[in-house]
Amino acid sequence: MAEITLNDRTEEQRRFNTRVFVIGGIILLLFGVLIARLVHLQLLEYQKFQTRSEQNRIQVQPVAPRRGLIYDRGGVLVADNRPIHNLAVVKELTGDVDAMLGRLNTLIHLDEADVAELHKRVKRRRRPFEAVVLRSHLTEAERAALAVHRHELPGVEILSDSVRHYPFGELLAHTLGSVRRINEADMQRLDPVMYAGTEFMGKLGVEKFYERSLHGRVGYQQVEVDVHGRIRKELDVDHPVAGVDLTLHLDLDLQVAADAALGPRRGSIVALDARTGGILAMVSKPSYDPNTFITGISQTDYNALLMARNRPMFNRAINGRYAPGSTFKMAVGLAALTTGVTTWEESIYDRGFFRLPGQRRIFRDWSWQRGNSGGQGAVDLNRAIYRSSNVYFYTMASRMKIDPFAGFVAQLGFGQPVGVDVADESTGLLPDSAWKRKVRNEIWYPGDSINLGIGQGNLLVTPLQLASYVNVIANRGRVVRPRMLKDSSSELDEDFAIPKAGTVAGLSADDWEKMVDAMENVVHRGNLGWRQAGTAWPYIGQDIAYRMAGKSGTAQVVEIKQGTTYNEKELDEYNRKHAWFVAFAPADDPLISVAVLVENGGGGSGVAAPVAREVIDAWVLPRLLTTQQSVAANTSAGTGAGQ
Repeated sequence: MAEITLNDRTEEQRRFNTRVFVIGGIILLLFGVLIARLVHLQLLEYQKFQTRSEQNRIQVQPVAPRRGLIYDRGGVLVADNRPIHNLAVVKELTGDVDAMLGRLNTLIHLDEADVAELHKRVKRRRRPFEAVVLRSHLTEAERAALAVHRHELPGVEILSDSVRHYPFGELLAHTLGSVRRINEADMQRLDPVMYAGTEFMGKLGVEKFYERSLHGRVGYQQVEVDVHGRIRKELDVDHPVAGVDLTLHLDLDLQVAADAALGPRRGSIVALDARTGGILAMVSKPSYDPNTFITGISQTDYNALLMARNRPMFNRAINGRYAPGSTFKMAVGLAALTTGVTTWEESIYDRGFFRLPGQRRIFRDWSWQRGNSGGQGAVDLNRAIYRSSNVYFYTMASRMKIDPFAGFVAQLGFGQPVGVDVADESTGLLPDSAWKRKVRNEIWYPGDSINLGIGQGNLLVTPLQLASYVNVIANRGRVVRPRMLKDSSSELDEDFAIPKAGTVAGLSADDWEKMVDAMENVVHRGNLGWRQAGTAWPYIGQDIAYRMAGKSGTAQVVEIKQGTTYNEKELDEYNRKHAWFVAFAPADDPLISVAVLVENGGGGSGVAAPVAREVIDAWVLPRLLTTQQSVAANTSAGTGAGQ
């Protein structure tokens, strides 16, 4: 029987040795690859990966500058910065962002708008591991809830910051403007370096005009972070440069007085320092609280503001365009003098209406609406101003050619920006023959001049323009540009030089004094019957302690057809006439010039003039009292010395 061999030890050993050799070769090969890779990383690409390592460990983070403060002329802080705490998310450390947002929403309330805005900001981040703000202005309770659950919220941080705050809210919203959150459109035009770490920028008014100076210069800090992106050590810092502090001509007390004088009515008041052009008060009502755009405003509340019929977000002082009505009559009278179509001595007869030769249409005097269809009798330029004779100014306008007429009144600031240091000022509209050809494709008709003669037709002005215009008369033809800025803590980045004071050409010093006298009669001429008294005398001129020069105006909003009587009660409130009053005081040495608009308020003398009187009283009376006390003290000292 043959021997059966179960194991061939020699063959098994050979196979085993082969396998060991193959496996060992593979191990040696892999080990060789590893060694080669280590050599490559440590020797050939050492510098590259050392830099990457440092970048992961060491980060350069922007440090936002402190925004410049804004003060009124008396040193009252009207725009400051407040510390806040923001909830921020670092996407790279969070993992599932949506899951994290769901967890956060169980701890604090998150609006859908907050979540949507977060995703937008993540997309436009400037670099990885940048913290993106989800919610601003966390309350103490919210911060406490987040702190307790901090271990469950990787990538969620609470960051300290400072944001703009307006302590007087609605009172100065349209005066100062405001900052708003930087959006995607802003990011396209802003310098990404200058605005690194910044969430807000000036978007309205003074805040927008002086944005470059108020913003300051961003700084940077070099920090060491751990694997979670948390700061462990500050290595180096380039400190930010704070924005420039501004002091305005604005007087807070006068702003309060003007706001109170206008009350709940819609309208605007602009008050200028007659000598410097400094804006002492600028009111636009209704208003809104600009702080809500910083603390966070819901879409519902924003839409309510935006769609409100009374337009609280509309700055009437610099953007509202209105027919000036009879406040324009001084400009017409001065234009008639300088173009030689009349003199101070010439009189015409006011029969209560005016008709162009060969025309059937009648242009009526305002007194017709009061039942005085017989007109105002003989009127010269002085009486035409204080009685506001429409017929006189119809006549003067019909005598003047439109282009020389428009050319003269442009010197008074109509039809062009005043040039104030407030962003987005409107130009108004001063029509002439070229404008009508371009816009209407029509020639200029005599009837257009008639309407222009009483401040109606296509003529549009802003309250700021009207205040600047009356200030030219207060300064007897010297043009002083309105300005908000009074002083600054250091040199400004904005190139805004104060234009040199110009002079209106074509008039003598005597012409200006006579115009001031006529405007004084508007306020102070009384006790002579309705045909002789100044139009504002019954309302503000009977107990006044100083001499005021003024002029009322009542401007139509909708056209009243021929043969139709204006009936205010039958019109929608927003179609009623606007009430104007412009004034300066004291008349012989003006301290203040004022323009008042009461939107859809009615008669200028009865409605707007008392408002102007309150504002001027608030400014002039304390200064007159101080002057009188000073004179009395000097007189007393002189008498004592003589004795």
